[in-house]
Amino acid sequence: MIELGALLVVGVVLVSLVLAAGLILKTILWVLLLPFRLVFWLIGSLLILPFLLIKAVVGGLLMLLALPLLVIGLVIGAIAFAAALLLPAIPLLFLVALLWYLLRPEPQVLARS
Repeated sequence: MIELGALLVVGVVLVSLVLAAGLILKTILWVLLLPFRLVFWLIGSLLILPFLLIKAVVGGLLMLLALPLLVIGLVIGAIAFAAALLLPAIPLLFLVALLWYLLRPEPQVLARS
């Protein structure tokens, strides 16, 4: 049983050594390739900048085109929402109109002489 524990400890040590070597190799490569990555990042960002500016201009123009449609859609949605809220109140409005019709004071007859 002790041998199995020793094999487990040796295995954990070997795995940790391989992981440490991989980490050291990754760090060395990261440091060595950093100047190339910075140069490629600078060149790539300078190359893509005009496309980003075109994208911003086209997006702004399309937003100016879509804004009235959005406002119209919001107005139609607000009207539909108000109608959906007021639709159940129609029977109550009819009842109030009927009560007003039945309980209103009769107009005074003016006497002509």
